Amino acid sequence: AIDSSPFKDQFPLAQQITYRYFVGRKAMFDSDYASADHYLTYAFENCHRKSMKNKRLILTYLVPVKMLLGFMPAKILLQKYDLMQFWDLVSAVKNGDLRGIDRVMEEHEGFFIRAGIYLIVEKLKITAYRNLFKKVYTVQGTHQIDIACFQAALQIMGQDDVDEDETQCIVANLIYDGKIKGYISYQHKKVVVSKKDAFPPLSGL
Repeated sequence: AIDSSPFKDQFPLAQQITYRYFVGRKAMFDSDYASADHYLTYAFENCHRKSMKNKRLILTYLVPVKMLLGFMPAKILLQKYDLMQFWDLVSAVKNGDLRGIDRVMEEHEGFFIRAGIYLIVEKLKITAYRNLFKKVYTVQGTHQIDIACFQAALQIMGQDDVDEDETQCIVANLIYDGKIKGYISYQHKKVVVSKKDAFPPLSGL
């Protein structure tokens, strides 16, 4: 591999870019998003500015990786590289709009499948859950929140048939993944979140 070679800097830049592009893609599919971000960012930044097709291809994978790490792309960037399929997704994820995510995925299903990122994009629902629950936490203004509040938020955002057990499961998964600091009090049907940094930045996970 180029990275382990003592002569890695002597490889032509084009080969280094290609190598990091494929390593970045593999890291993405392995759910190693920090590494994917590192390699794909290198590939994008070092790709010749006139190679619009190649830069667009790299961004097709870099954008969802960045979003999973909590960094949302600017509209002007998506417009420049004809990747507006992601723009409505950005808004939906930010707002915890689960119905909106489903709508975007249905509308652009062909694009996401052809690019091989449909399942990666679907994982953005987890980020949307986190963002939605953070809004609930902010509105409630307390570190002890009724499960029913999270359930109501999910129903408002399109998951009409979600029940209490499913809501607890979603919260438990977010806690397990480190996206929420806290625990579930099943006896009192509450989520007790940390008084400090209850929703850590995604980039630090």
